[in-house]
Amino acid sequence: MDAEVAIAAALAGAGVVRGMYGRPVGRYDKSATDFATDADLAAERAILEVIRQARPDDAVVGEEYGAEGGPGEQSRTWLVDPLCGTLNFAAQTPLFATNVALQAPGQPLVAAVADPLGEEVFWTDGTTTAVRRGGSDSPVEPSANSRIVDLDVDPPPDAEYLPANLLLDPEFRDAFASRVSSTSLTLAWVAAGRRAAYVTNGALRDSVHFTAGIAVCQAAGCVVTDLRGQPLHTGPGLLVAADPATHAKLVELLARHP
Repeated sequence: MDAEVAIAAALAGAGVVRGMYGRPVGRYDKSATDFATDADLAAERAILEVIRQARPDDAVVGEEYGAEGGPGEQSRTWLVDPLCGTLNFAAQTPLFATNVALQAPGQPLVAAVADPLGEEVFWTDGTTTAVRRGGSDSPVEPSANSRIVDLDVDPPPDAEYLPANLLLDPEFRDAFASRVSSTSLTLAWVAAGRRAAYVTNGALRDSVHFTAGIAVCQAAGCVVTDLRGQPLHTGPGLLVAADPATHAKLVELLARHP
C-alpha cells in the first residue's frame, strides 16, 4: 500500500529530525535567508532508503538531493521535503514537518506529513485521511471553529498577492485570529480542524514543500483553491479553508489586498 510507504518514509525522516533537534548541526547556505542543515540531509537519506526499498522503480524528487530515477520511471514520482521549516528547526522553534507525497497518473495523491516533535503523522491514501499517533489512526475533520488563519508572510519577490496585507484589514481582524506560519505543517492542521484556513503565495505545482499537505487537505474535504478562489495552480498561491463560508470570506478579503 503506497500510503503505508509514505507514512513509513515520513516517520523515518521525522525520527532523524527529532534526534538531531537541539543539537549543533552543520549549516549549508543556499542564499542569505535559506539554508539546509545536517538534519535536512540525514532525514532525506532516511526517507530515500525507505522508498528505495519499497518502491525501487519509482522516481524521487527531493528538496536536498534533487531528482533520482532513470528514463521511463517518471510515471510515479515521490516528492520529498525532509524538513519543512529548517529555519525554525535551527532556531530551536518547535514548528516544522517532514513531507512525503506520491504523484501517479490516474491516481489521487498519496501523502504523509509528519510532526517530528509532536510524534504525529497526518496521511491520506487519496480518499481516507487520518492522523496516526502511537501506531493508531484517528479520522480527521476540518472545522473553522478556531477562527485561526495561518498566513505565510514570506512571499516570492514577484508575488502578485501579499497575504501579510490581511493583517492590516480590520474586517479580517474582526473575523479571524491570525497566526504567522513558516511551515506546511499548518496545512495538516487545517485538515484536522486545528486551523480555519491557511494562506500562502507562490507557484506551488509539484512543490516538495506543499504537495503532501495539499493532498491531506483535499482528501479531508477542505476547500482548496488559488488566492482568487479559482482552481488550484490556475492562478497565484494557495488558499485552503475548512469550509465554504470561511473560504468565501477570505477570497473577498484577499481581493482587496493585492
